[in-house]
Amino acid sequence: MSGLYARRTSSTGPTRTRSLLRGRGLGAVAALTASLSAVAVLTGPPAQAAPPAPVSAATARTYLTQLTVAAEGSSAGYSRDKFPHWSTVSGACNTREVVLERDGTNVVQNASCAAVSGSWFSPYDGATWTAASDVDIDHVVPLSEAWRSGASAWTTSTRQAFANDLARPQLIAVTDNVNQAKGDKDPAEWLPPTSSYNCVYARMWVHVKKHYDLKIDTAEKTALGNILNSC
Repeated sequence: MSGLYARRTSSTGPTRTRSLLRGRGLGAVAALTASLSAVAVLTGPPAQAAPPAPVSAATARTYLTQLTVAAEGSSAGYSRDKFPHWSTVSGACNTREVVLERDGTNVVQNASCAAVSGSWFSPYDGATWTAASDVDIDHVVPLSEAWRSGASAWTTSTRQAFANDLARPQLIAVTDNVNQAKGDKDPAEWLPPTSSYNCVYARMWVHVKKHYDLKIDTAEKTALGNILNSC
């Protein structure tokens, strides 16, 4: 990679096996096959995890028509501190570490639940990282965007639930530089560099906004409609 994203980057021999098969017949074949299958399962690469699946494109299109369209509100009074995160989920594990473990592959955590090794694929830009420090947990609908779309009227506990929501497709591990480039922009202003992910991203965005009854502005609705109509 270059530019913005260039910062990182007991066995049994064949003779013994044949002897076992001759001495034990078909029962040994079955047992050996089962053992080899178990080893393959244990040593094979785990499936790539992901955030909760968003609603389908058809459902997202329906949701889009149901969202209230209004001019974006003011940022006055906004602070990230008004969306407390990352919350403790269990033991020493907070929301960030839970998402890192969920979205990564072969993630190893220490006694404090911090990810000390693993790999993370960022669907926004197609990059893979092997250091958790290279990965941000993106709020798909940014906190400031939510504030301007209706969250300014929420209680702090509701804003905390929004900022730590593991049940909806609101949190995702991505390349830190890409997340920082996104900032608090909506889909009319920013989309993932990997355009093939835009349909999923739009479905995630609408799913979250619908669940929390957040407003959308006209340009945002148009951009989302264009994406969803091509899914």
